Amino acid sequence: MSTSSSPRAHSTSATPPANGTIAEVDGKRVVFFDGYWIRHYDVPANEEAARRELIDQLTKRVFHHTEPGINTPGYKLQSARAAYERQTDPRRRRVNAAMLAGALLNRGSDIFNIIFELKQRGIEIAYDNELLRECEACFLEAFELGKQVLHYSGEEGLDELWGEPLKAFYMPIADFYESRYIKVALSMCAIDQIADKLTSTFNQFPQFKGLDQRVAAYARAAKLESETMKTDPAIFDVWPEFVACGDELQGFEPRVSAPEIHTPIIARGLELIREGKKIIEWVAFARVPMPKTARNFVERCDDFVVQMKVSQVA
Repeated sequence: MSTSSSPRAHSTSATPPANGTIAEVDGKRVVFFDGYWIRHYDVPANEEAARRELIDQLTKRVFHHTEPGINTPGYKLQSARAAYERQTDPRRRRVNAAMLAGALLNRGSDIFNIIFELKQRGIEIAYDNELLRECEACFLEAFELGKQVLHYSGEEGLDELWGEPLKAFYMPIADFYESRYIKVALSMCAIDQIADKLTSTFNQFPQFKGLDQRVAAYARAAKLESETMKTDPAIFDVWPEFVACGDELQGFEPRVSAPEIHTPIIARGLELIREGKKIIEWVAFARVPMPKTARNFVERCDDFVVQMKVSQVA
């Protein structure tokens, strides 16, 4: 299976395809959304089974990408709520909110699994059933509290992740898949923006010649990783490429003369390269843009350019 990157659809001579257009690009079945061709997946025929699997996977995904210590089991919901309600210190209360959000998300997922198992045994569950209402309420409250939870880097929150189990609960599966493509396209755009900033920043200085090729390779691999489901056999090609390209970027060494090797400004440049690599990785993993983190990174790049030019004049 081809692992060629999902290209940006930049064209001045033709109108871009409509969102949702499906085609074959480089031997890969893709769908077009918001400027990008993204690996396409068929909607599962068994909607109930797919919904259960999605909610289970999305619940695990939230905890994989957020700060540690908040994966509270659903059966500890009452204890988590009591601790949150009695906490008065703002910083501690935020962490208690995160722990409560974790308990709510797990409780909602647990309830949905029970409902699915009951249906599998031929027991019909009406839409106004108390279990379904509680499941919905858990996901809704988890989404609200999840806005206070940070990414595991501590950089910013990823509250969109907390809304995905709720969307999987509400939406037809076909609509959920479409929403996934939109998020992947946004993430690919964020990856390109960070990669473009890295390239424009360091291309100005001969000490960093050749970096642009490594950045481009890593951005392509990151976009492939962001679009590929872990159940897809293509992951066995996509993941090694992503890791190898990341190692190449991480290991970049500037071309400097002996007196420059240990200068603080060159060391700062290497730190920025590795920061950019991490941000691309975070966005690809979570499939969520990180605008606050990206803005801060752009500012640091601009500061580096100024400092580098001053050091060259001196």
